[in-house]
Amino acid sequence: MFQKRRKPVFRPVKTKCSFCETDTSPDYKNFEALKAYVTERGKLLGRTKTGVCQKHQRRLTVAVKRARHLARIPFVTVIK
Repeated sequence: MFQKRRKPVFRPVKTKCSFCETDTSPDYKNFEALKAYVTERGKLLGRTKTGVCQKHQRRLTVAVKRARHLARIPFVTVIK
């Protein structure tokens, strides 16, 4: 009678790593570029959503954490 509702399937982004293409690595001093990998609430986006390779994703997390420690990127954004 009734059909089961299925969860939507998440398809990962299959793009080349932007850091590998430009032969650069993420830097904590370039906080404008780091904002592309952080949500508006301050969470880091995963590899499947950003399309960054595993090597650069690890470096990206370290760079974001360093930028947060130096108060270049906020830890949490307050939403009212």
